[in-house]
Amino acid sequence: MLSPVKAQKTFTIRFDSSKEVSGQKFALRDISPGLPENWDDYNFVVLEFMISTPQRFHVGFTTDQGYNELRVMSYIPGGWNKLAIPLKFYRQLPGAATDLAATYNQPRYTGWINLGGKRGLLHGVDSIGIRMRAPIGNPELKIRSVSLSVEDPGDQYLGKKPVVNPFGQWNLGKFEGKINSFSQLKSEWKSEESETVPSNPYNYSKFGGYLFARQKATGFFRTEKVDGKWWFVDPEGYLFLSVGVDCVSPGGGGNVRDIDHRRNFFTELPQEIPGASPGRLGGGISFGTWNLFRRYGEDFREKSREMIILRMEKWGLNTIANWSSPDVYGMNRKAFMLQMRGIGIEAGLMGLPDVYDPGFAGKVDAACKSFCEPYRDNPWLIGYFTANEPSWHGQEVRLCQMILDGEDRPVKTALKAFLATSDTPERRKLFIFDTFRIFLLTVDEAIQKYDPNHLNLGIRFGNVSGMEKEILEICGEIFDVFSFNCYDLYPKKEMMDRAMEITGLPMIIGEYHFGTVDRGMAQSLWQVNNQEERGVAYRYYTERAYAHPGLIGTAWFQWADQDLLGRRDGENYNCGFIDVTDRPYPHLVKAVSETSSRLFKIHSGRLQPVAQEPVKARGHGGMPDFWNK
Repeated sequence: MLSPVKAQKTFTIRFDSSKEVSGQKFALRDISPGLPENWDDYNFVVLEFMISTPQRFHVGFTTDQGYNELRVMSYIPGGWNKLAIPLKFYRQLPGAATDLAATYNQPRYTGWINLGGKRGLLHGVDSIGIRMRAPIGNPELKIRSVSLSVEDPGDQYLGKKPVVNPFGQWNLGKFEGKINSFSQLKSEWKSEESETVPSNPYNYSKFGGYLFARQKATGFFRTEKVDGKWWFVDPEGYLFLSVGVDCVSPGGGGNVRDIDHRRNFFTELPQEIPGASPGRLGGGISFGTWNLFRRYGEDFREKSREMIILRMEKWGLNTIANWSSPDVYGMNRKAFMLQMRGIGIEAGLMGLPDVYDPGFAGKVDAACKSFCEPYRDNPWLIGYFTANEPSWHGQEVRLCQMILDGEDRPVKTALKAFLATSDTPERRKLFIFDTFRIFLLTVDEAIQKYDPNHLNLGIRFGNVSGMEKEILEICGEIFDVFSFNCYDLYPKKEMMDRAMEITGLPMIIGEYHFGTVDRGMAQSLWQVNNQEERGVAYRYYTERAYAHPGLIGTAWFQWADQDLLGRRDGENYNCGFIDVTDRPYPHLVKAVSETSSRLFKIHSGRLQPVAQEPVKARGHGGMPDFWNK
């Protein structure tokens, strides 16, 4: 560790919420005198800072090659901490991974990092910049030290007050809805349980279709275009729009990971519950599960699942979407979707498998037999997704170079042969597209072999705007539905028009959400100013989406907030319908219910979407190239 003499004062940035971008640069010699300008001999930059908000901010350094920055989120807003950022994130592009989240999210102990920006050498480093897009509530960041290290010095919470309260909530700040006692929490649970649920307020059929609109029944979900508009048709023949949510599971949020590095984060740890599975990430049970146990007692598994179904019925949700608990969709009370597993997808191939390996087809056949056969005759299953947000899309040329530079294997042999006559960027892209087609055809044939009754829902692409026509055509040849994730203010009509025209398929949006910063969690991929605006944003997005004639399904990401201290890849978003204490967000779920009651007429063209936009909603994309305006 290089330990420069600390400056005598703390440097403060006051972000201005009236500006689109707000921030400041400081000379490094003023903060930490003695830092070298050439950082080649170091692997980590270590910041001591305190920020008043969990809102993401950009940390950058001015170098001889320009300005180089990353997105950072803090797990401990309101407390001083030391965060070590690997300098490789500034120097080089992310390594290969199966999907976009695994590629760009990097967890640390006191916060997490989302990769982005320009990469390059760290020579002539003379200043640090901190800036934020669309700041919420005029937050502040104080920084008192910048140092360099060869070895990872670890991260450290430097405060005394625990970061997490006994219920799994943010302990360093106040917010509406914060639980301060168990008696308060029990009272709020009892209030929800006393709510009256109207009998079938959405006119849903057994499977969630519309009782007043019927076509031919086949016993399974299918798609059909009726009067120029696409629909799902449920097993009984009723027209169906898939209004869903991802990651439906009891006890979501609040998993405790890396306890040995974060003992001083907790007021108290969740108790172990006999017979309960440990938290997903190790370190004991989750706060979410512990809160369910405290709510329901030893029958918490069964009672929490029943509450999930009851809530879905109250809010008009008719689909348990991707990555949900088999204990919930296995109840066969709501339609559900599944993502394939074991089909050879590799991180080193950015989400593609080595289709040229002689054993590939057999591996896919065995995986589909094991995965699909048990669902062959289940009418509640809508269909299967093949994969999620493959990271090779848009990186085809780079992936080819990784293959050529990598170990000898069948895909490398095939690529070298393909490029023997001509090695151009276009030829490299064509090789990846051909590989992709082989992959999809192999999987589709195996699914149809073992389960001809259910739909191929495609790949949930992470970016459809500007997608190559060749990819869309491949999807149209093989899939029954074209699926994509779309984090935006709303899905743009022109984008959906093009996708539907080229593929000839109806569409599903597999992920979207809106979040804010009041609960100590990061604001999600699309931010709004407060919890009320989350409901406004839900209605604006969802109703505009279903106004498109080709859109037949959506899935909000996700059922419960992410863990306050981050899931495996670091993400800690306020994105749930439910918080860690097993309470719904009232503004959001009211909006869900209101929109669910309108979707049939909106999709039929008989009702216009709501016109009210959320205030100052902003995405997570690239930072505008300006400061303080």
